[in-house]
Amino acid sequence: KLVSFDYSQIELRCLAILSGDQKLIDIFNEGRDIHAAVASLIGGVPEDQVDRDMRRKAKIVNFVILYGMGVNSLRKQMDTDRAEAQVFHDGFFEQFPQATVFLEETKEYARKNGHTKTLFGRRRQFNNINSKLPFIRAMAERMALNAPIQGTSADMIKIAMIEIARWIKKKGVKEEALFILQIHDEIIFEVKEEFVEEFSKEVLSVMENILTLSYLEYESSVPLVVHSSAGDNWGELK
Repeated sequence: KLVSFDYSQIELRCLAILSGDQKLIDIFNEGRDIHAAVASLIGGVPEDQVDRDMRRKAKIVNFVILYGMGVNSLRKQMDTDRAEAQVFHDGFFEQFPQATVFLEETKEYARKNGHTKTLFGRRRQFNNINSKLPFIRAMAERMALNAPIQGTSADMIKIAMIEIARWIKKKGVKEEALFILQIHDEIIFEVKEEFVEEFSKEVLSVMENILTLSYLEYESSVPLVVHSSAGDNWGELK
């Protein structure tokens, strides 16, 4: 069987962890739908009254913000007019002030130091962050905003792969579970059918508790959620 494991909304969870934004943290700790929650806060309506279109637009806002894009990009992604895009864009920053401060401080840190850091201290250099050419500077700033968030999620999945490999070796089950592929926040294994249940339980535990490993000395403020699915091929994972 092919067995897949992927982190749920990992970049938004990383934003909550890195920024310490209490509203974001509360949404995840309460197990609420992050996109519906953002739509509710921006639209000023109860979460149970958020319709599909409102949730869709909030989801776009969440990811546009993560990648440092502006109102014009948001307008195109939402397929709406600039006025509505502006409301959603400004609404996010108004509702999540600590996340806003974190993003601005990240940009300023990159300008001053020429790099950003992930939660685990891995650096990414931005040599053009202070370029005299506005479009080059703006592109570097957008990447710098996202780098700690996306970089932290990338670090987490790499650490998870190492821990899973260690468990496979310790357990002596190299023939039962074969690592196939890692794509963004997803890891795929080929696992003997009779071993799928035990293997899945272990991998889920490793991935969901990756930040609390003793050698990382970190206590996560946000729960990590991992989805697993299995099937005869990648197109039939359930």
